Amino acid sequence: MGRIGMKCLPGVVILLGCWMASVAVAADVPADKPDDIVLVSEQWIAYTKANGTGLGWDLMREVFEPAGIKVALRTEPYTRAVGLVQRGEADAWVGAYQDEVEGTLYPKWHYDTDEIYALGLASKPAPTLKTLGNYRLAWVRGYEYQHYLPNVLHFNEVARRDHILSMLDHARADLYIDARPEVDFILGQTKEPQRFRMTYLTAIPLFLSFADNARGHFLRDLFDQRMAQLVRSGKLRPIFARWKQPYPFNADESTGKTGAIQ
Repeated sequence: MGRIGMKCLPGVVILLGCWMASVAVAADVPADKPDDIVLVSEQWIAYTKANGTGLGWDLMREVFEPAGIKVALRTEPYTRAVGLVQRGEADAWVGAYQDEVEGTLYPKWHYDTDEIYALGLASKPAPTLKTLGNYRLAWVRGYEYQHYLPNVLHFNEVARRDHILSMLDHARADLYIDARPEVDFILGQTKEPQRFRMTYLTAIPLFLSFADNARGHFLRDLFDQRMAQLVRSGKLRPIFARWKQPYPFNADESTGKTGAIQ
């Protein structure tokens, strides 16, 4: 009897192992595996335009669609985008900073970096990260740069970017803080760009932030898997090159992690 048991055991073990593996996989997948992902973003120039074009949207399609997940796009102001994900009305928002808000899920991998600049009058001293506390700063509501830049003491939040140059001209703020494309767009609104100065401050990793539900857990884990594959294969490089933007994974292409702000 023992000999018969010994002959049957390997087959039983294999079947049991397969069954356990299938149960483990099923536990990680929602009852209805999503066939799409609803991504919401503010409209950023050449990045997440409402018509579906831009570097950010191209990256998202490359991450999800080869894995069978159709990308559905939605354009909303930043704070509303965050709220939609927190309430589970969208799957993730684009352009999050790590651990930016509570109640949502953050992946291990970032997908890009924000190059952050200060815009001010050229007649005033150029700022550095160490001297930011000497200035009255302004940025778009919801961006929360006080958590990601050092030495911030005085700041104000604005609803839109329409009147930034006038705000600087009339000394309602010393510096406006934003990502490079938005600063370039603002400077494009004046016939005297030489009156203003852009100063590079730092680069901040950009993440998707996912809804804290079954879909969100599945899509976050899929995002991390796909990013690991894409960075190792180099398949994202042509997308950044096409949009003439720096490739953000040269420093460490094995983990997706970046260093702290200096």
